[in-house]
Amino acid sequence: MLRIAVLGCGRIGRMHAANIAAHPRAELATVYDIDESSAETVAGRHGVRASGSADEVFASADVDAVLVATVTDTHADYIEKAVATGKPVLCEKPIDLSLERVNRCADAVLSKGVPIQIGFNRRFDPGHRAAWNAARSGEIGELHQVIITSRDPGMPPRAYYEAAGGLFRDMTIHDFDLARFMLGEEPEEVFAIGGRLIDPAMMEELNDYDSVMVVMRTKSGKQCHINNSRTSTYGYDQRVELLGSIGMVISGNRKPHELRHYSAARTEAAAPYLDFFIERYREAFDAEIDAFVTSVEKGEPPEVGFEDGRRALILAEAAIKSAVEGRFVKVSEIG
Repeated sequence: MLRIAVLGCGRIGRMHAANIAAHPRAELATVYDIDESSAETVAGRHGVRASGSADEVFASADVDAVLVATVTDTHADYIEKAVATGKPVLCEKPIDLSLERVNRCADAVLSKGVPIQIGFNRRFDPGHRAAWNAARSGEIGELHQVIITSRDPGMPPRAYYEAAGGLFRDMTIHDFDLARFMLGEEPEEVFAIGGRLIDPAMMEELNDYDSVMVVMRTKSGKQCHINNSRTSTYGYDQRVELLGSIGMVISGNRKPHELRHYSAARTEAAAPYLDFFIERYREAFDAEIDAFVTSVEKGEPPEVGFEDGRRALILAEAAIKSAVEGRFVKVSEIG
């Protein structure tokens, strides 16, 4: 049994703790949160101890690996501490909001040979993975275009925006990783536009966007379009479309059930899409933990590693530069 500690007992940390506890080849060893009451609640729920500090977790002999679900500005530090103590780490995205800090972290950890997995869980979604497999098997011929739709059900609180680092680094970064995964090539050029269509006053104050579109192109000419919105009144909208030379595949949205209603007033009405990411990507989060456990057991590099996290942040920085300057930005300009 791989004994995994969870750092961070907020919404996503609580979910990860439950997933680890339920995994047949993993064991929840301990939890830690700067908010002691949150840590005690999660620890009590799973019958484990709450550690008094992150350093206690890293020094613990009965912790084999660490899952980091704390605030973003601690991620790089905790990755470095995990690697320094020889503990494999699964860290939520992004590695950091600063590419310079990510690069310094890379210099500190990548030569050590300790597994580092980044939490881009969407690669593990059954529908997205089936689309990826269809493209790789030749079912749709030569891949030409990737279209990613990612829309949140509603605007998060202002406090969230103040710490998130902007939509491109916080929200679109998942889509940048998914685009790289689906394309099978690195984008070389990025063009992005950002809009303040939902809450213009707050977005202006925070110098952020609530609606964006991104176009990317690879060296071979493959194209990708990403569209994001912070508000989708009909639910959490998550779709991926792959167009090839002889066909197309779509990984669509998920709903709680498939019941449809018909009447004189409406031709068809169905249940809204699942509320948010934990519900929508339930199976993906389970598969993500399984992939991490398997990677550590086999001594193999994680499927989604540190460099994937760095590459996604580079694309986010390129998109920010493009949105500000109104031009295509070559990825090589960033890093």
